[in-house]
Amino acid sequence: MTKIIGLTGGIGSGKTTIAKYFKSFGIPVYIADDEAREIMQSPEIINAIKNTFGEDIFENRILNREKLAKIVFNDPEKLKKLNSIVHPAVKKHFELWLIENKTFPYIIYEAAILFESGRYKDCDIIVTVTAPIETRLQRVLERDKTTRELVLKKMEAQWSDEKRIAKSDFVIENIALDAAKREVDEILKILKIKQKHT
Repeated sequence: MTKIIGLTGGIGSGKTTIAKYFKSFGIPVYIADDEAREIMQSPEIINAIKNTFGEDIFENRILNREKLAKIVFNDPEKLKKLNSIVHPAVKKHFELWLIENKTFPYIIYEAAILFESGRYKDCDIIVTVTAPIETRLQRVLERDKTTRELVLKKMEAQWSDEKRIAKSDFVIENIALDAAKREVDEILKILKIKQKHT
């Protein structure tokens, strides 16, 4: 049976960078946020979003993600509604992906809201990536065209590091990437995953 390693961390913690490092050892990685973005382009999901949040968040028939983010991260009920549209579709997609990768002893399921969505219950091992809040803020502001206020709202909507760590098997502190990679190497040794770095 393929074991699922749940990889999580708050926005800006650098969990996708860590996921890519795991991938370099030949471990299949499913990045839930990326897949959700793709799934949100499907006509079925677009219609559900339109019916729930209205036409205003579309420009030339293209979803304005920033507008949608401002709506949902200012209203927990609306965030719940969006998640109830997107999460079941991502879950179905992941289950098909898992079947395709069933010959691997381990796979990584990377998700920002692994705990909040309840998906952590499907994982055999949980790894949380942490970084100081100010570091995370800077990373997101450099990466995305967004505001400090919106990033803080997104952080508020997620679990705290303390809460995540309490439910995790491993914690990677991702301030300096080299040190974080050494922590990944250590996890691979503990799990007896053969390290064939590519």
